[in-house]
Amino acid sequence: MTILEMMDKRKKAWEAAKNFAESHRTENGTMTDEDYGTYQNMEKEIADFTREIQRMQREEQMEQTLAQPVNSPLIRKPMKADMPEEKTGRASDEYRRDMITALRTNFRKVSNLLQEGVDSDGGYLVPEEYDHRLVDILTENNIMRTLGHKITTSGLHKINVTATKPAALWVEEGGQLTFSDATFGQITIDAYKLAVGVKITNELLFDNAFNLEGYIIQEFGKALGNAEEDAFLNGDGNHKPLGIFHANGGATADVTTGSVGKIDSDDILNLIYALKRPYRKNAKFIMNDATIAEIRKLKDKNGAYMWQPAMTLGEPDRLLGYPLYTSAYAPAISAGDPAIAFGDFSYYNIADRGTRSFQELKELYAETDTTGFIAKERVDGKLILPEAVHLLTVKQSGSGS
Repeated sequence: MTILEMMDKRKKAWEAAKNFAESHRTENGTMTDEDYGTYQNMEKEIADFTREIQRMQREEQMEQTLAQPVNSPLIRKPMKADMPEEKTGRASDEYRRDMITALRTNFRKVSNLLQEGVDSDGGYLVPEEYDHRLVDILTENNIMRTLGHKITTSGLHKINVTATKPAALWVEEGGQLTFSDATFGQITIDAYKLAVGVKITNELLFDNAFNLEGYIIQEFGKALGNAEEDAFLNGDGNHKPLGIFHANGGATADVTTGSVGKIDSDDILNLIYALKRPYRKNAKFIMNDATIAEIRKLKDKNGAYMWQPAMTLGEPDRLLGYPLYTSAYAPAISAGDPAIAFGDFSYYNIADRGTRSFQELKELYAETDTTGFIAKERVDGKLILPEAVHLLTVKQSGSGS
């Protein structure tokens, strides 16, 4: 079954659930326990469709990434004046081939060429081609790399942000002109080390038919992407990025739900209009997958459901017309904590420093006849303009609204 067919099935299931809810209300506007149980099963079917669509989309993206050609085809005539520039260092085919040899021999065969790419911790810098493919997979497995602004740094990177904005003044005829200057603060982007490991059985490692590089890139990409997304959303800035949902230095947390422990339609509207109009042009929602179960029931003042499933392949679901992204690392609904982020996430800066590297885990898994490898990167992330993203906090018993 194709993704489009699954999306069509989800759309029909959603329409059926809405019609069932409207046609099975009692005189008080509620449903009986039996009908509500049926409706919950219909909701679960919609959630199952959504989960499977997302899985199929990730699978399709992964296949496209792994199907990319290793080398670019020769499309020009072999004339001397039109010869492509010879690749050297990490960009060369020799470096890539030597990296495969080193991986398959647990770095017992390391060429002189690879020795030129040793990082400060003793790892070997990955070939440029691998790095590009890793970044592609990182982006596919990390919504913040899709929504945020990516920069490359070589050291501490200071970003100027406006602390106070200039104001225009009315001046009477012949009056003196006075100007207020904008003042600027600084946000520093650093680089923190992130390392993940994978284990491979020695049988597979030495089997030349096994696509070792594709497997390693895929596994490292998924692991790095998951760890990054968690940090970009929840990190405390202590040897890791500072997350959107963190209380100190994250997004602006100035909207609280009207009810204890739950979210209603007015809360979503309050969150949207707490964000200044310029940021709403490119605004999106981020929330936990489980939060969708609550949001899906909400209606606007006209009685229309606020959540709408995506109808087109590759498009996100929408909430009141704004794209909605879900993450397993976004906080679940919990009294006293933020549950939904809304804003322009392009103001979240993701800083990559240098290139990624591979390193072997010597003797660690010898007893199980497996070989371990580590992938390392240096990265940081910060929301440079907190007013560009707002958080909806779930009301706690006894707290104000």
